Amino acid sequence: MTSAPPAVDAASLRRAFVASLSGTSLEWYDFAAYSVAAATVFGHQFFPAGDPLVGTMAAFSTYAVGYLSRPLGGFVFGRLGDVLGRKRVLVSTLLLTGVATFLIGVLPTYQNVGALAAVLLVLLRFAQGVGIGGEWGGAVLLSSEFGDPAKRGFWSSAAQVGPPAGNLLANGVLALLSAVLTEAQFESWGWRVAFLLSGALVAFGLWIRMKLEETPVFRRIAESGERPRAPISEVFKYERRGLLAAIFVRVCPDVLYALFTVFVLTYMTQELHMSRGQGLTAVMIGSAGQLVLMPAFGALSDRVDRRRLYLVATVAAAAWPFVFFPLVSTRSFPAVLLGVVVALVIHAALYGPQAALVTEQFSERLRYTGSSLAYTLAGIIGGALAPLLFTSLLAGFGTWLALALYVLVAGVVSVIGVVLAREARPQVAVS
Repeated sequence: MTSAPPAVDAASLRRAFVASLSGTSLEWYDFAAYSVAAATVFGHQFFPAGDPLVGTMAAFSTYAVGYLSRPLGGFVFGRLGDVLGRKRVLVSTLLLTGVATFLIGVLPTYQNVGALAAVLLVLLRFAQGVGIGGEWGGAVLLSSEFGDPAKRGFWSSAAQVGPPAGNLLANGVLALLSAVLTEAQFESWGWRVAFLLSGALVAFGLWIRMKLEETPVFRRIAESGERPRAPISEVFKYERRGLLAAIFVRVCPDVLYALFTVFVLTYMTQELHMSRGQGLTAVMIGSAGQLVLMPAFGALSDRVDRRRLYLVATVAAAAWPFVFFPLVSTRSFPAVLLGVVVALVIHAALYGPQAALVTEQFSERLRYTGSSLAYTLAGIIGGALAPLLFTSLLAGFGTWLALALYVLVAGVVSVIGVVLAREARPQVAVS
């Protein structure tokens, strides 16, 4: 088994928790702002077409670019995190994502520069994905390697709270802008405000992380001379089962999250003909609940069998769309609210313990690389294509049943991952 980290003082532990939480929250604010804009604005701003659904599909294609570029961030920053340390890499990932997001806020649209606008948007989206790809693995280790391994589920959940916190903040800003601006004002310049705000938010995140020390676990590895020379090849050579398990367990939560925080806005506006504000409100309320539920489920996974908890939540995730879509067919806002909130509770039950489950599949000296590769490669299979596939399936079959079956398939993949996964990863041979 991996050895316990040296004891650290409570202040350092709290700083690590805040640094992990704040950094991922700020980066996911950037990512969520793009997701909402892709579902509501970018289709006709950057990809004008006669059919609104075609424009939305093009916008979601750039959404997918942010996932497809993540493996590059995972390969580059994951390796550096195991060789150079967690802190230095996490400062770089935050800066990269923040600058890219700020620049999206000042991009010219198709009306101004034609197709060049779409090209620039894709390039900045690519940079966002690279930063996020290197962020998650380090943020998880930042908090968990300062904490007690027996409470890894709770401490590593700090990074997991980032997506709902960032999503809540981004949706809140966009909902406020939608409320105080006319539709024409919002579509002309209002959406840009959310992206420009990232400059101040990233500055705060950098200030927090620059004050933090390196994790005790990495300091011990560095002092003992055990830093890996080629961490990527070592992961593929010695920890293949752990990598495969970690990839698979992430697929269903990614697909579920894409459905109930991104595509649900498109479904409500284009299929149910409900307002964008109602969809944003439902997502915001569900995300607010996740702020508490994710650490709670992370802590619960320290007390019960982590894999069993994950398995139960995966089954619930695969089943819920079959309840959700008939429920919201009434076009009732309370029904939509209930459906989205329950879905995000299920997602919290998966996402809260997920960081601990993933990192436990790898030895300490390869954890940044292994976790980053699992996170980013799973993102391609799950989150990257999900909004585009949801849109395509709805356009092709014209029924919600195709969407629900897609989530069911993702659930089966994650069940296989749970079966392959180890509850705690023993040390493995190294070259």
